[in-house]
Amino acid sequence: MLRREVLTGLMALAASPALSQSAVDGEPGLQLGAASPFNPALVLEKARVLAAEPYVPPTSIPKEWTELSYDDYVSIWFDGRNALWHTDPDTSLKVDMFAPGLYYPHPVDVAVVEAGSARPVLFDLAVFDKTDKFPDLPIDDTLGYSGLRLRAELEAPGVHTEFAVFQGASYFRAIGSGDIYGISARGLAIDTGEPSGEEFPEFRAFWIERPAPGSKTFIVYALLDSPSCTGAYTFTITHGQPLVMDVVATVIPRVDMKHVGIGPLTSMFQFDETNRDRFSDFRPAVHDSDGLLIHNGPGETIWRPLANPKTLQISAFRDDNPRGFGLMQRARQFGNFADLFALYHRRPGLWVEPGEGWVPDRDTDGRRNLRQYCGLMAA
Repeated sequence: MLRREVLTGLMALAASPALSQSAVDGEPGLQLGAASPFNPALVLEKARVLAAEPYVPPTSIPKEWTELSYDDYVSIWFDGRNALWHTDPDTSLKVDMFAPGLYYPHPVDVAVVEAGSARPVLFDLAVFDKTDKFPDLPIDDTLGYSGLRLRAELEAPGVHTEFAVFQGASYFRAIGSGDIYGISARGLAIDTGEPSGEEFPEFRAFWIERPAPGSKTFIVYALLDSPSCTGAYTFTITHGQPLVMDVVATVIPRVDMKHVGIGPLTSMFQFDETNRDRFSDFRPAVHDSDGLLIHNGPGETIWRPLANPKTLQISAFRDDNPRGFGLMQRARQFGNFADLFALYHRRPGLWVEPGEGWVPDRDTDGRRNLRQYCGLMAA
């Protein structure tokens, strides 16, 4: 392993208005820019302004970064000593950043919220470590972080373990204490399964509230943008077993959207004992989830086992005011999978409970505004 290239311009950095969140063992720490006023209503206002304007695609990073191989991409990683609040004993949350490249061609804006002000997290490659196999790539002002990771003391004092990640389009994932990542959630799904192709809305910006001392609950705001709509999201995340995430989302259409998925989930199912004849594999099963569970409006419980058909298959369930739904991993024993590396038996399920239903109303300008209140639970 090689350390990063020797840092330059330290004197200039010391004279700049940016603030360092940590400077330990020669590490630069994430730098914060100048403060500006912030309140959660500003995210919704940004979404409204964007929705009234033509869609503008996000900035793309140099193609050399997106053409990285997987092995190249995993040879650069964030140094945890540079995390937000790394040296602050009163803040139980630590926040890491992800490098751009490979599957993540568009940078996202990240800011820290404290006392009614927001400070942008400035992009700096010096907060990453890399091996000698990482190639020399062009550096320009289009580069930025591709996402963020939240860490806290989940199981042992002084050991900050990750419990939530926001990276890639509007994907986010979380785990309860002792689980490992599997299923992902998404901010919004548009035209999934349509012959014309799926549209992937993206989170373009995040604001992270500095948590109160000793708190286990953290708040992240996000701005969503896509050709068809914009959105303002608030994620209130409480780690533990299970992890509970309350999501408030306001989605503002640019166009008439006919096929929209609210509370969408993305998981993996390759095979189990019902279709293993198609796969030459010593393992009894390979999947992150094994079924769709629905608690519908009339109070019925519906279980639909997942499958891996040879052709596209779509299942539909009609319901009014569902009480809950989710993709679950009911196989919880090691012997169900016999995989020492993937540990599928520790993959979480994800359960969605609509808090106040999905209620359409009208903005003052006549646009249809869809508000979603729901809780996501990774258990």
